[in-house]
Amino acid sequence: MSDLTDYAKTLLGRALCARLPSLPAQVFLGLGTGGSDATGLVGEPAGTGYARQRVTFTGTVTQSNLDAVRFTFTGAAGTLTHVGLFDAASGGNPLTWGPLAQAATVASAGTVTVNPGTLALTPQ
Repeated sequence: MSDLTDYAKTLLGRALCARLPSLPAQVFLGLGTGGSDATGLVGEPAGTGYARQRVTFTGTVTQSNLDAVRFTFTGAAGTLTHVGLFDAASGGNPLTWGPLAQAATVASAGTVTVNPGTLALTPQ
């Protein structure tokens, strides 16, 4: 993921100018059907047992997820094509977003797993 939201661009700009923004203490991964720089991830499932999941990153330049991230669904959620990072488990501010390498179709109850090391944040 390399597409920063407008919120994240402002946050980083303030940090680079020593304006002391409040950086997130934790980040949460979400699944959805699209995204944009202005809004971040869009189309998060509703009413299917879905919830954003906390994710821990590791790395020096490129950051990647340390552990598997598992999303559990109680019912069909359709085809999910994008991921996004947020500074809260619900609501909060969008930070970055990007397409999944392969869409995940959730046709019934089940789990979508993002394996360790497969979610990468690469500076450009």
